[in-house]
Amino acid sequence: MKSATVGHFTTKRSLKCNDNSLQPRPTVSVIIPTLNEAGNLPFVLNTIPEWVDEIIVVDGRSTDDTERIARVLNPGVKVVHELTPGKGAALRAGLGAASGTYLIALDADGSMDGSRIGDFYAALQGGAEYVKGSRFAKGGGSADITPIRRFGDWGICLMMRLLFGARFSDDSYGYFAVRADRLSDIRIDTNGFEVETLINVRAHRAGLKIVEIPCFEGNRIHGVSTLSAFRDGLRIGKFLFRERLGLNRGS
Repeated sequence: MKSATVGHFTTKRSLKCNDNSLQPRPTVSVIIPTLNEAGNLPFVLNTIPEWVDEIIVVDGRSTDDTERIARVLNPGVKVVHELTPGKGAALRAGLGAASGTYLIALDADGSMDGSRIGDFYAALQGGAEYVKGSRFAKGGGSADITPIRRFGDWGICLMMRLLFGARFSDDSYGYFAVRADRLSDIRIDTNGFEVETLINVRAHRAGLKIVEIPCFEGNRIHGVSTLSAFRDGLRIGKFLFRERLGLNRGS
């Protein structure tokens, strides 16, 4: 898979087709899994372009004011309640509830810039079926990555290349977009952190046209990350070997 850089996008409410007829642009749903992110949502929701058709906040386990803050900041936000722990469960619920033609997911911790949604949209408009944000593609970067986490991500990408022939420059960055009509090919059937690896591998195995775009990862604004490089790395490695052997439920 070759990495590709997509320029910034200026939205139009309609797009001209080759026959010069006017067609409405594809609708866009943005999915944001949350867990006690009340302090971060004011920044995150403020970066999302006004032309986005649907914003879905997936919550249900927060003990702070996450849901209330989301509704105050954007009365039109759609809140999906998911009580099963894990990012995989939240993404599955949010993607399943979305009505858009294009589905774009980003984290709620403030590390991802919602203004880049236009670049993901442009890549999908250009023919991509799955668009992967990458901190390590040319032009990307991170203010948060540690050497241990960087080495772990490199190792996971190497495993995906050796086991499946999938070429990604970044595995564990959760900013991505997918065409809704190809979502069933990915078959998200895990609840945990390894969901991002699952999406990458199954998008590749399903033959989706994949494009990487460079992104910059900022620091989490509020709260403490629950990531563990060693624990999560082992879990992802186990998932990859099980996927290769056809032992995972959706493989």
